[in-house]
Amino acid sequence: MNPELVLVVGDMFIPQRSPDITDQFKSILTPNKVQHVLCLGNIGNKESYDWLKSLSNDFHSVKGDFDDGDAPDKTSVKIGDFTIGLIHGHQVLPWGDIESLANVQRSLGCDILLYGHTHKTDIKVKENVLFINPGSISGAFSPLIEDTTPSFILMVLQGEEAIIYLYTLNDKNKKFEVNKFEYTKGADNYKNVENNEEEEEKKEEVNQEQNEMKDMEPIEQGSS
Repeated sequence: MNPELVLVVGDMFIPQRSPDITDQFKSILTPNKVQHVLCLGNIGNKESYDWLKSLSNDFHSVKGDFDDGDAPDKTSVKIGDFTIGLIHGHQVLPWGDIESLANVQRSLGCDILLYGHTHKTDIKVKENVLFINPGSISGAFSPLIEDTTPSFILMVLQGEEAIIYLYTLNDKNKKFEVNKFEYTKGADNYKNVENNEEEEEKKEEVNQEQNEMKDMEPIEQGSS
């Protein structure tokens, strides 16, 4: 079974709360590098929406509390052996509360639930389900966080195995950092992969996986 590379982004707010995505991120997020793009809403302008759609033939998005359009409030998609749920997260009270998110997960029947709204990254497991918040890819401020760290998630899915790469830009004048996690479908926890290599070597590892997969035959496009 071929691996599937999935980009997970949210809370761009371009140009309302951030002028654009950083050059460090845009330099590696180019068309045909990923098979799927999953967006958690609050994109901003049409140019940013079009840029996201240009990255993959398979694009799915849910509606944020500042979005127009007809995107659903929540949805689920099947990628490989995983059912992945999406919700922006403003509907969940308290925001980011794992118990409330678990209710959403059960309603969608998903193995992984993706959510946003807090603009803060989070990865956790509850009752054998993986919950992921990719944060804000543009570093847009929120009512809870004024100085937001730009971040996004790349997932490599193969069979029942998921490798999660968390990209963060803690200093906008420097290169991004990459943290790697491993998760098996139905497991009661994930593994934080300790990596003592230099940042540039970590970047090279992920880019190599992207390059190996970019020539894969595109899958049939799902509903967006």
